[in-house]
Amino acid sequence: MLRIILSGFGVVGQSFAKLLLSRSEDLYAKHGLKPRIVGVFDSKGSAASPAGIDLDRLLETKKKYGNIRKYHNKERESNGLEMIKGMEAEVLIETTPSNYKDAEPGMSHIVTAMKKGLHVITVNKGPLALAFPSLMELATYNHVQLMFSGTVGGGTPILDYAKNSLRGERIVSFQGILNGTTNYILTNMTAGGMSFKTALADAKKRGYVEADESLDIDGFDAAAKLVILANWIMDMKVTIKDIKRTGIRGIETSDIKKAASSRSAVKLVASCDRKLEVSPRSISVDDPLCVNGTLNAITFNSEHSGQQTIIGRGAGGMETASSILRDLLDIKQEMGRV
Repeated sequence: MLRIILSGFGVVGQSFAKLLLSRSEDLYAKHGLKPRIVGVFDSKGSAASPAGIDLDRLLETKKKYGNIRKYHNKERESNGLEMIKGMEAEVLIETTPSNYKDAEPGMSHIVTAMKKGLHVITVNKGPLALAFPSLMELATYNHVQLMFSGTVGGGTPILDYAKNSLRGERIVSFQGILNGTTNYILTNMTAGGMSFKTALADAKKRGYVEADESLDIDGFDAAAKLVILANWIMDMKVTIKDIKRTGIRGIETSDIKKAASSRSAVKLVASCDRKLEVSPRSISVDDPLCVNGTLNAITFNSEHSGQQTIIGRGAGGMETASSILRDLLDIKQEMGRV
């Protein structure tokens, strides 16, 4: 039995609940995993039950009322930190929105959970972008695992691939298209001849753009993912302050046409090669990194085996939920070894 506290019940939190409902029998049969969500909280309310929350009822409550407060007959005030401190659980799953100013409230949730001895799975990039090295140290000190495979590439196992599939190799540099929103905008400017303003409006209409558009457009999201990759894969000790960051606001139709005249396309590229940088660059259309739409892609340059490029879908509720499940299975496996 693995007892879970879930922080945040937006698209990702709800997708994870649905995934558990659809996979419960299979997870037990194949992996011996019986996850039980004992507490859920977000900015609007909370629900808790040591015996396990009825996920069908929780999802129905959220759908009907727009929050989870009415899961219990009497409304409960939500205080996430109190729940983390007071409830018996083994894992905290942190899905609240990323904040690159002070990383709250996710930072406090993660730190409190690890100090209490809970393993943590986060898809919130803020805390990792601002304090990756110290959070990993805290996890080691408290003998818990801090997992975050959903922070880069959503359901595409980029972090796992680099760490495990390239074991024994030395990655010397990498570059990637790590933000699907800006890639979609630039694709529309290239293939559809749209202006930046029109392409941004189209991306917003389709729900691809963060509520705070600067997180995508000004390169904060890509920079946060670059921090996570550089720390995890290259053993750097860096934070978002170490990234040279330029977004795509200044890209004009003339830049797109100039790139097209030499069979290239403008992309927002995050790179780790002596220096860490996020900036718009021209990439040859023949380069495997030159993907279109909302796809993500990353090319690893290895010492002996050359280049490997991994391409896949980035963000998405169910894709990110699948990465949480992957991390949960890894935690269970590691707990079994102790």
